[in-house]
Amino acid sequence: MHDIIEQLEKKRAAARLGGGQRRIDAQHAKGKLSARERIELLLDEGTFEEWDMFVEHRCADFGMADNKIPGDGVVTGYGMINGRLVFVFSQDFTVFGGALSESHAEKICKVMDQAMRVGAPVIGLNDSGGARIQEGVASLGGYAEVFQRNVMASGVIPQISMIMGPCAGGAVYSPAMTDFIFMVKDSSYMFVTGPEVVKTVTHEEVTAEELGGALAHTGKSGVADLAFENDVEAIAMLRRFFNYLPLNNKEKPPVRMSGDAAERLDMSLDTLVPDNPNKPYDIKELIYKVVDDGDFFELQREHARNIVIGFARLDGQSVGIVANNPMVMAGCLDIKSSIKAARFVRFCDAFNIPVVTFVDVPGFMPGTAQEYGGIIKHGAKLLYAYAECTVPKVTVITRKAYGGAYDVMSSKHLRGDVNFAWPNAEIAVMGAKGAVEIIFREDKGDPAKLAAKEAEYKARFANPFVAGARGFIDDVIQPHETRKRICRSLAMLKDKKLENPWRKHGNIPL
Repeated sequence: MHDIIEQLEKKRAAARLGGGQRRIDAQHAKGKLSARERIELLLDEGTFEEWDMFVEHRCADFGMADNKIPGDGVVTGYGMINGRLVFVFSQDFTVFGGALSESHAEKICKVMDQAMRVGAPVIGLNDSGGARIQEGVASLGGYAEVFQRNVMASGVIPQISMIMGPCAGGAVYSPAMTDFIFMVKDSSYMFVTGPEVVKTVTHEEVTAEELGGALAHTGKSGVADLAFENDVEAIAMLRRFFNYLPLNNKEKPPVRMSGDAAERLDMSLDTLVPDNPNKPYDIKELIYKVVDDGDFFELQREHARNIVIGFARLDGQSVGIVANNPMVMAGCLDIKSSIKAARFVRFCDAFNIPVVTFVDVPGFMPGTAQEYGGIIKHGAKLLYAYAECTVPKVTVITRKAYGGAYDVMSSKHLRGDVNFAWPNAEIAVMGAKGAVEIIFREDKGDPAKLAAKEAEYKARFANPFVAGARGFIDDVIQPHETRKRICRSLAMLKDKKLENPWRKHGNIPL
């Protein structure tokens, strides 16, 4: 018995050391934590239960038979974040560069399968050079097994990817199918083909950072949701983010009450919107003043900045927030913002998170770049997402809601539950000037006449009462009571039940 225990401890020590102290020191020298250190920081102290510590690869080619390390480059198991169950895998770059083998993939698949059975989220801490070349097609098969589980888990349990090192080739597609991707600045990157292949094929000179670094993916491509300064900040923010999410699609998200009264008024909101309808204001100011304790977890803040998305709480309840931002492109909807918001709304709908929408939108972005880029189809994604969504939906029109964009932004016609407007809201097909120039085009040579018609059009349509008269707006509210009215609406909608017709799945305009 003593010999077996000694053998067990030796194997445990070897697994804990991964690729050896020298390689761990190299990780630290790059400002990166080891795979195990990351798990220790992520999970509540003493809650980690490790699985498959003794798994080794089965490859005998290229001298691999004599190079086996217990754990095979990934640490897997489960634990708690703020007392709530989560499954986790953390790739170990010190072991074969974190490359994925058949055994490595089996370990990841095992925790994903168990997470599905018990209904708990999966967090992947990715730090891998890709498929293990020595294993050939066996490692590719391992990736496909992981991909299949990503798809089966989608909309059933939350899946979060934290990219904490390289993530190249096939390795990028598993994170791409998860719900959220976070990155670490200067130490993580994602790309399908690396800089050398790009140079060979397209003759472009590009660094790994420019091609697939954190700033490229949070700003240009929108592949990643947020980038953090280092491993420690990334994991601390991931723990905070986790608090907004339910464990699975059959649960409601956790309620965390604060001392912020649901009935609180904020008189400064009465002057938030400028008198000049063409003057911008920052919609984030409204969000921060309305949500509990001014605490808003914004996602994709550097990408498609004309729309704002993120999580907050209202009277303790998790909500997803979508808001047009007049500070950027006047708040117009374009291709990128439509895709960004549509995916977020679909996540909220899948996981029982109410959606609160703040609307100030002059329409869809005009121009050949948008039309040739497919704005019709991409804009329809947001329309589809809101129309399909069955969770509580509360909408507040703060200023403009013009044209098709009015319809798209969670209007009453798309089964919005409660739709409010501020007193200065304008709900119309288009702005007064453009409308008058079309309706009275024969009077173009008479500026005085056009100005009179414009004033008449404004008086008729530049207010929320026409929509209110038809029941498209439930109430016109004072800006300062926005928080109170939304909180009351969400309390009323707490037990809302709405089901879409049975179908295998819809065919969203991809």
